[in-house]
Amino acid sequence: MGRRLALACCVPLALAFLTGTSSAASTLGTPCGSTPGLTCLEVDVPLDRTGVVPGTVALHAEVLPPAGISRGVMFLIAGGPGQGSAHVFHLGSPSQAALMRFLFPGYTLVAYDDRGTGSSGLIDCPTLQGAITADAQRDAAAQCATIIGPGRVFYGTADHAEDLDAVRQALGADKVALFGVSYGTKLSLAYALAHPDHVERMVLDSVLPPAGPDPYSADVLRQMPATLAAYCSNGSCAVATRDLAGDVATVANRLAAKPLQGQVLLANGRTASERLEGLTFLSIVLDADLNPGEAAELPAVVHAARLGNTQPLLRLARLHDASSVGAAADLSSGLYAATVCRDGPFPWSPDAPIASRPSIFQSAVGSLPPGSFGPFGNWAARFGNADFCIRWPSPSGGGTLGAGPLPNVPVLALSGGFDMRTPTQNAVSVVSQFPQGQLLVVPGVGHSVTTADPSACAAQAVRAWILGGTAPSSCPRPAPIVTTVPALPAPGPASPTQPRSPLATYAIAAETVREAEAAWLMSAPASVPGIYGGKFLSGQRAITLQRYSIAHGVQVSGTLRLTKTDLPLTFTGTVTVGGPGASAGILGLSGTSLRGTLGGQLVGR
Repeated sequence: MGRRLALACCVPLALAFLTGTSSAASTLGTPCGSTPGLTCLEVDVPLDRTGVVPGTVALHAEVLPPAGISRGVMFLIAGGPGQGSAHVFHLGSPSQAALMRFLFPGYTLVAYDDRGTGSSGLIDCPTLQGAITADAQRDAAAQCATIIGPGRVFYGTADHAEDLDAVRQALGADKVALFGVSYGTKLSLAYALAHPDHVERMVLDSVLPPAGPDPYSADVLRQMPATLAAYCSNGSCAVATRDLAGDVATVANRLAAKPLQGQVLLANGRTASERLEGLTFLSIVLDADLNPGEAAELPAVVHAARLGNTQPLLRLARLHDASSVGAAADLSSGLYAATVCRDGPFPWSPDAPIASRPSIFQSAVGSLPPGSFGPFGNWAARFGNADFCIRWPSPSGGGTLGAGPLPNVPVLALSGGFDMRTPTQNAVSVVSQFPQGQLLVVPGVGHSVTTADPSACAAQAVRAWILGGTAPSSCPRPAPIVTTVPALPAPGPASPTQPRSPLATYAIAAETVREAEAAWLMSAPASVPGIYGGKFLSGQRAITLQRYSIAHGVQVSGTLRLTKTDLPLTFTGTVTVGGPGASAGILGLSGTSLRGTLGGQLVGR
């Protein structure tokens, strides 16, 4: 979470399918995907369960039986809201199916697309899908409400929970286990409140409590400095900054007071205007918990901005913008809006006129005690869904979940120590409500910890817990995928008249290589511009630099190949260093060793 998000054609499924017996599998549903045994189904549900508004939604569901006798049924529930679970978990891929079978041995796996996502009546609002800034998102959300029409009221979490139960009934299962990730944890808990007698157990990864999210994301903002400090507590950020949390707060408040605007280089050699204000900057910081490459860039880039070198931050914002816009089939921003704007909570009543809400919002924010947003000013209140939904037609907010009580069932909650959007405190508060609850924390890992943990400690713990063992309370901090980018060099004069010394050139070249590795991890295969010139071509196992520059006048060219996948990743290659501000030469890279000759002098280690 975080701002930025009836079998109509088939024979009804019998319990024999769920127990893994071979007699039913060939007669039920439609075989689909590349995974043997996977069946695709449609479950028709009413748009409006009160019957006042006609219409139905066909929920796309995928069911994969275990290899042997089933120990039960496990629903896989993705996040957002806006991600279709069948689309995200992709059980039709043998490798994805193998991972889920590893995590949940003996379970029949079920993934269905929520209404409004994936193949279940996808909501697609193109303007909202491409909106980046808070102002653009707020305006586009209001437009999206018009596109969806009056039916938008039927996309709250309570509606999703009843859809889950409809799929359960179609499968003929009495009790089901739930694996929820991010918003999927809220939906899992909402289902447990509405149908406690049908829940066997739950695995909750990156926990969002049922009453969340906070309308202003105040809880996220208050805990962000501590989460950043914990991320740096092993000394990994020291090569770039002594105070990442302080850097983030300082830069955010500056940008809120005076947005940054400038030209950034594009991969085609042209430039484009980039504008960065406080709320978008907070989104960049937040998204580092989903992108290890961005996390490796963040300390150096933000510290440089604090010292006045803002060009790296503008370039990072441009890369972030490019990665933030995706297809609705992957994550529907329209469904996100329909769900969070129906759920709330907001400071206004659900039927409050839109014209009255800004003053209600400002009054509510003004009445909050000092420190409600941590080190950030009251401007940061707009980071939450209240501002995003302020123009959403009534009813806006007021969504209610089942009355409960929560079932007394085994619960395993997982949290990443670097998860900023669903901080560990969320998981602590939820686990405390379950007598059979356990919490596993993985330091240094961000959001969606089960699959984000490169050490696989979290995945092994889930499997052991499913098989009846006890999960540990914590995992060792895994090694990073790439090392933190060192402090960025001063840019130097735009048109240097003489080269830097061999040692000064070497320092910049070494920093350029490490920065390129992080930017490679951050970006999908693409052409990625340098900060001050050139670009690199990003491949799956190689980085081809073409006069790539992070300081004026120093250009690095060559190919770095991924040679070892032990963490941190190891690259090997040869690069040529040149440019009017450099002592020219050639360097060879092998892991942490970079050495060669610059300006006729041996350099490196």
